[in-house]
Amino acid sequence: MTEHTGRRVLITGGTGFIGKALIKRLLLAGDRITVLTRRPRQASTSLGGAVRCIETLARLSADEEFDVVVNLAGAPVVGPPWSKRRKSVLMHSRVGTTRALIEWLGRTAHKPAVWIQASAIGVYGVRDPEEVLSEDSAVGSGFMSELCVAWEAAARAAVPLGVRQAVLRFGLVFGPGGSLPFMLMPYRLGLGGRLGSGRQMLSWVHLDDVLAVIVRAIDQPEMTGVYNMVAPQPVHQSDFAATAGRVLKRPTWLSLPAAPLRMLAGEMGQLFLDGQRVMPTRLQREGYVFKHPTLEGTLRDLT
Repeated sequence: MTEHTGRRVLITGGTGFIGKALIKRLLLAGDRITVLTRRPRQASTSLGGAVRCIETLARLSADEEFDVVVNLAGAPVVGPPWSKRRKSVLMHSRVGTTRALIEWLGRTAHKPAVWIQASAIGVYGVRDPEEVLSEDSAVGSGFMSELCVAWEAAARAAVPLGVRQAVLRFGLVFGPGGSLPFMLMPYRLGLGGRLGSGRQMLSWVHLDDVLAVIVRAIDQPEMTGVYNMVAPQPVHQSDFAATAGRVLKRPTWLSLPAAPLRMLAGEMGQLFLDGQRVMPTRLQREGYVFKHPTLEGTLRDLT
């Protein structure tokens, strides 16, 4: 039987791939959801009448109470090339929204108990595929690292205000939406294969595990600080190609050289041609058991 907790939850990024799935799960648990969104009318239509949608935090009175904040807001990093203007959009959509939340937190009379903060494994920058990265590893360089570092730093201002914070550094999140359908399309067409050397690492995670860990972080007061939100078995891109071909029963003969891909995508090309071998060290140490630990099992579940 579903437990009805009745928590009051404020979510940013609620209309995104992870946000929509999380809202559905929390509503089933009896939680009351408020979503901060630039388009409240469209969001209300998309999310349903049970979700309250607001355009600005000024709509919230100083006496309004929330038990949980989940900050997922951010424009997609895969899209237009990372021009100076696009980088500004990516940064502001994360850091600007987070700073607005901190300003609201400073004036509200009732502080939430917990703040779940999204980040990404891009914080580690481009690394050698054999280097194993845990939460204690140093951050890297490049725009993705700068973006994640600034995002996490902006959110950290909630901690001195007495709010417990868990930061989840997401890998590639595989689910019925998000990046996976786009990644699998070439394979469905029989055009899948190796990108560049194929040695670059893909650190991924099933959406089911993401939702389970978010709920776990809300419920367990001992969860604080940074967690790598990735499955325990990262793979080389060539292994992803072979697994996708096997699951979809398609050939994986194609090999795309790195140079033209980098020329077309510019700096954003690192998302496809570079990577990091990231491990969920803290989650495993604290006893979390992944529902979908293997890539092949995940792809079979989702396809």
